[in-house]
Amino acid sequence: MSEATINTQLMDRIYRRQHHIYDLTRKYYLLGRDQLITGLRPSSGDAILEIGCGTGRNLTIAARRYPAARFYGVDVSTVMLTRAIDSLGRAGLSNRVRVAHGDATAFDPDRLFGRKSFDRIFISYSVSMIPDWNGAIDRAVALLAPGGELHIVDFGGQSRLPSFFRTALRHWLKAFHVTPRDGLERWLTACARRTGAILTIHRPYRDYAQYAVLRMPD
Repeated sequence: MSEATINTQLMDRIYRRQHHIYDLTRKYYLLGRDQLITGLRPSSGDAILEIGCGTGRNLTIAARRYPAARFYGVDVSTVMLTRAIDSLGRAGLSNRVRVAHGDATAFDPDRLFGRKSFDRIFISYSVSMIPDWNGAIDRAVALLAPGGELHIVDFGGQSRLPSFFRTALRHWLKAFHVTPRDGLERWLTACARRTGAILTIHRPYRDYAQYAVLRMPD
């Protein structure tokens, strides 16, 4: 059994019941998602990909905000993808947003969407759920067009919050197979040095979250 199949089965088990209430509950602690969408600022005709698109919540908001851009999404969970397809259909966006099943580290966008690169790629609270998160970031960087940007928002280190809060949060997240990536900034810094990209990173909400943008050279 391949690693991708194992990841699909795990995510489907996690979300088989949760997908019904996912968007309602996650808005209270997946902080910074809408700020990420605001920061995309694509040009007309740009292609935007979300890795780990889940229920399609972010793609729906982004597609409405940027009607001149083209949107794509991949997710390893078939349960979540089914939810995304239904949600995008109800929102009348099926003709503007395409989603497909794919492992974050190995998907082929040319086969899935007929595209080799993207002007914007974003990953919202999925890095902390991807076992090979380093590989997923490397894959995203490899798919950026010249001048393209990778936007990532995820759990931070909670360094400016009470220690009991950090301990309780991480213990609770572990039950959902979520592991905050404390090495994210180091990995992105290495990516920037290797590719000549420019990295900016912020830690909003007293380091509850971390929001990074990696911009490739033109």
